[in-house]
Amino acid sequence: MATATPLRAPSALRAPIAATGGVVLDVVVPVLDEERDLGPCVRRLHRHLTHGFPYPFRITVADNGSADATPAVAAALAAEFAEVTVVHLAEKGRGRALRAVWSASDAPVLAYTDVDLSTDLNALLPLVAPLISGHSDLAIGSRLAASARVVRGAKREVISRCYNVLLRGTLRTRFSDAQCGFKAIRADVARRLLPLVEDTGWFFDTELLVLAERSGLRIHEVPVDWTDDPDSRVAVVATAMADLQGVVRVGRALATGALPVARLRREIGRADEVAGVTPGLTAQLVRFAGIGIVSTLAFLLLYTLFRGVLGPQPSNLLALAVTAVANTAANRRLTFGIRGRRHAGRSQAEGLVVFGLGLALTSGSLALLGALAPAASHAVELAVLVAANLVATLLRFVAYRAWVFHPRRQQS
Repeated sequence: MATATPLRAPSALRAPIAATGGVVLDVVVPVLDEERDLGPCVRRLHRHLTHGFPYPFRITVADNGSADATPAVAAALAAEFAEVTVVHLAEKGRGRALRAVWSASDAPVLAYTDVDLSTDLNALLPLVAPLISGHSDLAIGSRLAASARVVRGAKREVISRCYNVLLRGTLRTRFSDAQCGFKAIRADVARRLLPLVEDTGWFFDTELLVLAERSGLRIHEVPVDWTDDPDSRVAVVATAMADLQGVVRVGRALATGALPVARLRREIGRADEVAGVTPGLTAQLVRFAGIGIVSTLAFLLLYTLFRGVLGPQPSNLLALAVTAVANTAANRRLTFGIRGRRHAGRSQAEGLVVFGLGLALTSGSLALLGALAPAASHAVELAVLVAANLVATLLRFVAYRAWVFHPRRQQS
């Protein structure tokens, strides 16, 4: 894979964009054989920006391989409006068109919208405002947000939701809508991430967002009003297959380290922040269970060693204390995907509180065994401790997930 230019520190990366008199926003309209829709789209977009956007702007028509009259329509629009420019590419591909224009643009904020303008343009200023202010690095329109208003057929609704569920389950994404044709990015961020994005088609958006999220960049989401275009010529099945291939490719690149997200996090200056992405519930349960098995075996071994010289209660306390520290650290890193030193001390302190609950359960079980069967063998002691530890383990998982390692608390 290609390499990217080193990123600057967050304070520089997210500096507010000053109004210097130049173009602040470059809105790209990628088109392929859109001779009918291009004119109405650009005129409506130009009118909206002229009356509703407080900064200088540019509209760039990115024609990628049109075989109809689209180039002529685009040229006429550029002659009609001073703010409209045209870029022609011989090869097809929405991702290829966006990469070409965004890489060459002199505007500090870059955006794109589909030519059908399915997204209500009233969301454009809320989309780019956090990038201009320096609050965020990328922004996406979301049709799946709770307050979004969407009009589209059941087929596309199901496909969209299934695709985003697939992304969360495989690539562990947190953004809600990868494929809405309404996005923006700061130019300084784009120049550093685009060389790492391989896809030139519809998966381009997803790949860019996954790379940005794994690099610790802030993605702002805007609920949008969206009306499906019944004349859309997107080949749903072919696009879905290409997207699945992209998911496999990016997943492999992340697993093998071909995508240098750890280096990007260090260069951005966020290596000590929460750099991982929280795994799904199933993955958490599997990893937690594996760590729990190892911890239980270590606990039983330590308890047996301590029991040779100490009583049952001190042995239980020492064995639990040693394994609790290791268990908290392992679950923080492996089960809940939290890396770096941020909040590590707090997590250990809270882990000790959870350890106290486990201690109360196991110590109470031993005390109850001693009262009911004072002559119980060592094997019976171990059996009681295993049962108590199973209950304590369940409580520990709930406490870890809902309190100690909850994503909002880790990112606060």
